[in-house]
Amino acid sequence: MNTFLVIFAIIAGVGLLTGLAIAIISRCFSTPQDPLANELLALLPGANCGGCGYPGCSGYAAALAAGKAKPGACASQKKEALEAMSKRLGTSAEAREPRVAVVMCSGDDIHATRQAFYNGINNCRDAMIVAGGAKTCTYGCLGLGACARACPFGAIEINEHHIAVVHKELCKGCGKCVQTCPKKLIRLVPKSAPIHVHCSNPQKGAVKLKACKAACIGCGKCVKAAPENMRMDSGVSLAKINYANPPDENLAAVCPTHALRK
Repeated sequence: MNTFLVIFAIIAGVGLLTGLAIAIISRCFSTPQDPLANELLALLPGANCGGCGYPGCSGYAAALAAGKAKPGACASQKKEALEAMSKRLGTSAEAREPRVAVVMCSGDDIHATRQAFYNGINNCRDAMIVAGGAKTCTYGCLGLGACARACPFGAIEINEHHIAVVHKELCKGCGKCVQTCPKKLIRLVPKSAPIHVHCSNPQKGAVKLKACKAACIGCGKCVKAAPENMRMDSGVSLAKINYANPPDENLAAVCPTHALRK
């Protein structure tokens, strides 16, 4: 019994001393919290997506409080909260056009062919190491969901045809998916743009068509129909949208492969 009490006392003593040491270290080395930063942090959504360019909401709030950032950089902040933040700081918010992510690829199981079947780690970056992926088009979406897992808003899913799909009504334009995609297939574009070129393959049209029936073949019909809204990417067979002056959705009808669509 005495041995038990001695062991108990030793453990309790060690615990007490450890707790005391932690308390002293915390007091000596802790960074004083900025009340303004905490107040501004409460006006942010807490998604910690990093779309503002700072390490999470607390990093952005600290930059705001220090005068190193302006309101309006958070893509998912509500209008009322943004107005309250601007009023608190005595400044105006930076104008920011709403943006959404778009997967610039049409290579699903219906339209794209495969050169192999991948049975390795369920990660896009790892799959890309193996001959560029399982699809014949090595520029296409791998469909393993790295972007969907990275999205803090649940705005991306891999559909039944194994391609990433963005739900625009949920997308906040934070850019996490853009950073995650190893093939750089995802772009942030103006939310107001009605149609997009869902292809990123720069190869010749005939080569692309063998790999994917929905690829942009560089025929130029869209550019001829709307030269102020479209252009051909320099040196490659790929049409590009002028997002400063995007085309009307009716232009999609001229695309023979339907790469140009919503």
